[in-house]
Amino acid sequence: MYRGLSVIAIAPVLDEEEKIRHVVRRTPRPLVDEVLVVDDGSTDGSAEAARQEGARVHSMGRIAGVGAAIRAGYEIAIEGGYDVAVVMAGNNKDSPEEIPILLDPIADDLADFVQGSRYLKENADFGPMPFYRKVATRIHPWLFSWVAGRRVSESTNGFRALRCTLLEDPALRLDQRWLDEYELEPYLYIRTIRLGYRTQEVPVTKIYPPKAQGQTKMKPITGWWSMLRPLVYLGLGIRR
Repeated sequence: MYRGLSVIAIAPVLDEEEKIRHVVRRTPRPLVDEVLVVDDGSTDGSAEAARQEGARVHSMGRIAGVGAAIRAGYEIAIEGGYDVAVVMAGNNKDSPEEIPILLDPIADDLADFVQGSRYLKENADFGPMPFYRKVATRIHPWLFSWVAGRRVSESTNGFRALRCTLLEDPALRLDQRWLDEYELEPYLYIRTIRLGYRTQEVPVTKIYPPKAQGQTKMKPITGWWSMLRPLVYLGLGIRR
């Protein structure tokens, strides 16, 4: 319980046995009431590793996509009656210790949706962040801001918190199948802004591990089309 709010932290994971251990272990208890690891078809010991660290594990039963995994986590959050859902990376690039930074604007009733931004962090250290990611994570917010009608500094970071009542708004339409991959995260952010919910950015840490440890599962072309597709579809009115 964090300042009167019941909180669930959701971490989608795919074949990150060692990293998910650290994610669960680093999550601050009892500020977070439950850690939910959504296993997106892992073939290694990710699910068991998460359980050993005290997380609840929900198995997708196949590789459904990170968007589908996050959606499943949100559904469990609603069913569980939680006030706030936090999403964090299952590959240990986020800092779960910073969850209170995401929760404070909601607890203070200043925001319904809080977006973590690596670019608001002073003297930020991104680790060995791939060059194409440095470029893409700078371009995407510019395009996102144009489509959303609001200036943001970060639009590809999945480290965020939101009120679960927001998720129950049928106008969000998160059940669309084309959101099963990376599309869901920018789509949800844009729709939240367009629907008039209160949003806020806060500074958070995002550190990439050495390349030998696996930095990202996002592929340079297909993965980035997945992130750009909501901007194209919503910007041109192809989808709602």
